[in-house]
Amino acid sequence: MTLPFFPPDLFDDDRELLLDTVRRVGLAEEQKFILGARTARFESALRDQLGAADVVACGSGTTALMLVLRAMDIGPGDEVVVPAFGCAPLAASVVNVGAVPVFADVHPWTMVVEPYEVEESITSRTAAIMPAHMFSVMADMPTMRELADRHEIRLVEDSAVAQGAVLDGVPAGRWGEAGVFSFVQVKTFGTIGEGGAVVTDDPEIAERVRMLRNHGQDGTQRFVHHMVGFNSRFDEVMAEFQLHRLAGLAQRLERRAQIADYYTERFAPLVERGIQPPPPGREGRCYYVYSLLADRRDDLKRHLAERGIGTHVYYPTPLPAQTAFAEYAARGRFWPHAELACARILALPIYPHLTDAQVETIADAVCDFPGTPR
Repeated sequence: MTLPFFPPDLFDDDRELLLDTVRRVGLAEEQKFILGARTARFESALRDQLGAADVVACGSGTTALMLVLRAMDIGPGDEVVVPAFGCAPLAASVVNVGAVPVFADVHPWTMVVEPYEVEESITSRTAAIMPAHMFSVMADMPTMRELADRHEIRLVEDSAVAQGAVLDGVPAGRWGEAGVFSFVQVKTFGTIGEGGAVVTDDPEIAERVRMLRNHGQDGTQRFVHHMVGFNSRFDEVMAEFQLHRLAGLAQRLERRAQIADYYTERFAPLVERGIQPPPPGREGRCYYVYSLLADRRDDLKRHLAERGIGTHVYYPTPLPAQTAFAEYAARGRFWPHAELACARILALPIYPHLTDAQVETIADAVCDFPGTPR
């Protein structure tokens, strides 16, 4: 691909710094490669940036979700309401603590979970609701917060794709009792490997997550296990690398938003041809991925590939239709908007080092697609 969807050069500008970091961490006298002083500084920097009481870095965004649920004592006999459209960890984290995922349908345009669908899914067994921000739009967190308070259930915010987004003055990750971020390579704050973080103002959740990420140890004495935990520890090389990249995050996010603004302006007239861009604006937006909804999605994908432009389908199948989670799909219930999103969605390149000319080339190619008149 001339313009790949997953660019191979995301960290080229930081290559020498990365190699130097590996040398310094590897040759340091303390020989501390996980959960050391660099991880503590990284957690502190994120706390300051977010205005949160605590941040706990862990092995991935996936395990971050599971650690939060475990820290809340959610398990067998409990239900957690999750979106029917999204990434597998939304449901897997629930199943892996022994609880049952209950799938709620999403909005047909924004693809974030619908509050009324969430409320209809709440039962006497519901322990938590877990909305997820999706691609370029945050979930309706004020309403989710009100629902959780009114029904006296926990609110976990899957903000894995939304770091840097802000809604009503509140950053993504700060709306729930706990939120999670993912630092996997292609995220807005992606790194050189796996990684994630839990964000919370609740000291008990933070304390329990810290123990759970490190086999149930509290950090004061090795081999004393207060809980049955996991190995979800953060790497010192990545901690220092992310500390370096944190300073440029706002600039990279702004560039993503500029590209998204341009795309949306160019694609707005295509609605009559069966191509729907996301809603315009900056409020509550997180341009990790820029996704179109296209009636002839597969044809559009081929059209762009012929022009050297890589695309990606997030996600081809709703969660309740996946083999792994089909046993949890309620009989007689349907998720039509999730199914429609899976059939129509197509993500375009939006990484921040795209040039203006490259962005224009991508937009021109989309606009050249004949579509289907409505």
